Amino acid sequence: MRSVGVEEELLLVNPRTGEPAASAGAVLASALLSGGRAAGADGEIPLEKELQQEQVEFATRPVTRMDELAEEIRRWRAEAARHAQTAGVQVAALATCPLTVEPTLSVGERYQWIVRQFGLPAQEQLTCGCHVHVSVESDEEGVAVLDRIRPWLSVLTALSANSPFWQGEDTGYGSYRSRVWNRWPSAGPVNLFGSAAAYHERVRAMVETGVLRDKGMIYFDARLAARYPTVEIRVADVCLDAATTVLVAALVRGLVDTAARSWRAGEAPSPVDTGLLRLAAWRAARSGIDGPLIHPATLREDSPEAVVWALYDHVREALDENGDSDRVKAGLEELLRRGNGARVQRDLLRSTGDLAAVVSRCAQLTAGE
Repeated sequence: MRSVGVEEELLLVNPRTGEPAASAGAVLASALLSGGRAAGADGEIPLEKELQQEQVEFATRPVTRMDELAEEIRRWRAEAARHAQTAGVQVAALATCPLTVEPTLSVGERYQWIVRQFGLPAQEQLTCGCHVHVSVESDEEGVAVLDRIRPWLSVLTALSANSPFWQGEDTGYGSYRSRVWNRWPSAGPVNLFGSAAAYHERVRAMVETGVLRDKGMIYFDARLAARYPTVEIRVADVCLDAATTVLVAALVRGLVDTAARSWRAGEAPSPVDTGLLRLAAWRAARSGIDGPLIHPATLREDSPEAVVWALYDHVREALDENGDSDRVKAGLEELLRRGNGARVQRDLLRSTGDLAAVVSRCAQLTAGE
């Protein structure tokens, strides 16, 4: 089986007020003093800083079994919560902050360059995503996968949607994070590449324009990872429930397996226009799983249930081979019934009437309480 790893970005918040806390330095210092290890973990996987001081990131080790991935995510969320508590704050798996915030840029020349180059969008950028890495045998296989998973990525955004609020207001979106993120000039869906050589040439040409600092600023919805032999799928919000993260990861691996098999069979990727993919991405961000989505096969609006089960059917053979079918089927049924993070946040607001209480409850859920 292909190995899978996950990167999650977490929001740092004040435990009394729910407001974002610029405490990444203190949280990372606590992790550094303890060696950055979680109890029982093999090897060292440190917490890392991100663009703003109100967030931290962790990365799991690559694993092949979804129960192992679930344990990794729970472990590192708990570890992040422990170090946050040492620093007097909490972590919350929220893709945007429900309360008003003026983010604090992290220290470093790279971050300063980003703000000089991109201005207000960079200063306002406080979003938390979930990136899923799946191993590939070569860049050629990786690019073949990227070309073939394009129509299905918007469904992952809908499933993971966990950012309905922005600056104290309900945005009307399930995943407002994805709308904020797509202000970066290199973000979003992309055209077919056709080959690894064409992929690398496009990346080179984009960097050489001078708009981007380096290859690390290639923010495609899915890309070849710079440091690992993986494809990196970047469309998901950080999920409030760790089980949703595992569900998304299992579906991503299923997409990679299915695409690689199609490539080896000589089947051409769908030539769907990038403009249509952008509309599908917008629709997924707007609806989450509470409204219509663009069906990847018909490119017409359909019910969220129809689209979600179409994704399941598309990757079913790969899920069977990986032993993930029952887990994914049950996870999708539960998610459609209970709702994703966006629905949970809105339900919490209706029951409490207070965005600070929403943040507090979400921090408890993140820590496993």
